[in-house]
Amino acid sequence: MRFKKLLLCAALSAFPLLALAEYVEPANMSDDNGSYDESYGGPDTENYNSSYQFEDSLTLQDSLWDRVRDGFNMPDIDSTYTNKHEQWYASRPDYVSRMLERSKKYLYHIVVEVEKRGMPTEIALLPMIESGFNPKALSTSKASGIWQFIPSTGKDFGLKQNYWKDSRKDVTAATQAALNYLQKLYTMFGAWDLALAAYNAGEGTVARAIERNRQLGLPTDYQHLSLPDETRNYVPKLQAIKNIIFRPENYGLTLNEIPNKPYFTTVQAPNKIDAKLAAELAGISLEEFNALNPSFTRPVLITENSYQKLLLPTWAASNFTNNLSGYNRPLSNWHSYQPKRGERLGAIASQFGISIYELSATNNLKPNRNLIVRRPLLVPASVQSGLTRPIDVAAMAQLPIEIPVERESSSKSSAISHKVKQGDTLAKLAKRYGISSKQIMQQNHLKSKNLAVGQVLQLERQESNSSSSGQSRSSKSSANTSHKRTSASSKKQSSAQSSSHKKTNTTHSKKTKSTKH
Repeated sequence: MRFKKLLLCAALSAFPLLALAEYVEPANMSDDNGSYDESYGGPDTENYNSSYQFEDSLTLQDSLWDRVRDGFNMPDIDSTYTNKHEQWYASRPDYVSRMLERSKKYLYHIVVEVEKRGMPTEIALLPMIESGFNPKALSTSKASGIWQFIPSTGKDFGLKQNYWKDSRKDVTAATQAALNYLQKLYTMFGAWDLALAAYNAGEGTVARAIERNRQLGLPTDYQHLSLPDETRNYVPKLQAIKNIIFRPENYGLTLNEIPNKPYFTTVQAPNKIDAKLAAELAGISLEEFNALNPSFTRPVLITENSYQKLLLPTWAASNFTNNLSGYNRPLSNWHSYQPKRGERLGAIASQFGISIYELSATNNLKPNRNLIVRRPLLVPASVQSGLTRPIDVAAMAQLPIEIPVERESSSKSSAISHKVKQGDTLAKLAKRYGISSKQIMQQNHLKSKNLAVGQVLQLERQESNSSSSGQSRSSKSSANTSHKRTSASSKKQSSAQSSSHKKTNTTHSKKTKSTKH
C-alpha cells in the first residue's frame, strides 16, 4: 500500500497541472494578496488570506499529528523544568483533552503556514502554552487570542482593534502576525529557543541577558542566560508539549485524532449581518461560529467595506452561500440609539424590550440600571419610527473599546454629628463638609442661620461613586499598560530594550484564564 502511494505521488509530481489539493478554497477576494509581508507586520497582516490551493497537501499522512512530528526540527532541551511540565500535563488528562479538542479547529491552518515559511513545526504547538488554543483567552496584561498579543504589539503587527473587532483574536490574521514576529526574532538571535524567549519576554530582555553573559565570559545560549522565571519555563514547557505529542503513551495520554485536512474555509459575507443569522444560514451552532470568528465583538458583524470575510467549517460553506442567496428578510436586527441626557441603562432596556444583561453585554457596559449613558448604543430595531437610526459604522468604530459610564451620583450617604464651637458659622460648616447651608438648615430644622455654641448638628452628605470609580478605573488602566511582550518592526534596538521593561513578569500559570494551572 505504501508503495502504491509513493507511485501516486511520483505520477502527480510529473503532471503538476493535474495535481489537486484535497480541498480548494473559493477564489481569492479582491483585497487579499495572500503574500508574506517582508516588513514583519503592517496593514497586510489584517487582510492576510488563508488559502490552501497553493499548498502541496498530497502527503502520505492521514493524521495531522504524523505531519507535525515529521516537521519537528528544534534541538531538544534537557531541563528539570521540562520534566516538571511533563508531569503537570500527564496528571491532568482532562485538561489536555480539552486543549487538543479546541486545537482541532485551528492546528491544520497553523501547520500549513509554518511549513510555508520553512519553520519547525514545534512553532505550531506554541498556542498550547500561550492560550491552550482558547481564542478568547485574556491575560491580566490584556494579552488576547490564541497567540496572546497585547494591544500595542498587535497594532505593531497590523492587528486592528476597535469597537467592532479585535483582530488579535482573528485566527488567520493573528497567526500571520505571530509568525512574522517569530521570524523577525529568529533573524535577530539566530536560534529558535532564543527567539521563543524573546517572544515571551521581549527582545530587549533577551539581548541584555546575552550581553551580560558575553561580558562575563559565560555561554550565551538560552539555558545559560539569566532570564525571568516565566521565560526560563517557557521553552521547556514547549519541549514538554513536544515530548507528549511525540510519544503520548509514555505519559498515559491519548491524543484526540485530527485529520490532515482543512477544518475551515473563507466565505464572502454581506457588510452587515447578525452573527446568529450567519450561523443559522451556515447550519452550525452559534458557539461553533464564534469559535471560528472570535474577533467580532458585537452581535452584528459590520464593516465599512462592501463585504467581509467569515470562517466556516469546510462542509458549511456551501450551506451559507446557498441559503444567503435565497434569504429575503433583513440581515440584521440591530440599530443605533442615542440616549437622552441623564437617561439610564435600565430605562433604555425597558424601552426596547431587552434585558438589562443583554443590553449591557452587547454594549460592553456593567449591568447596572442606574448607569447614565451618553454615547450611542446598539439596540434591537424598534417599531417606533424615528426612535433608532442606522448604525454609523465609522463613528462607532472610534468609540473607546472600554466605555466609561456615569453612575447615579447619590448612591451612598454618610451621617456626621458636629458640636458647634466658637466661631462656627453655617457657611464654614457647609464648606467643611461639602454640603450647602440650606441643606444644614433643612436637616436640622433650623429657623435661622444663628448657631449656639455646644449645639449638636446632624449633617448628612451624599457621597458620589463616580469619582472613586473613575480613580479605580484609572489605576487599573495604568497597571494594564505593562506589557506581556514588546516589539515593533523597524524600531531601534534601544527602543525595544526600553519597552521590554513594560512586560509583566507573572508566571505562566497566572497568565491566561484558559491556561491557569
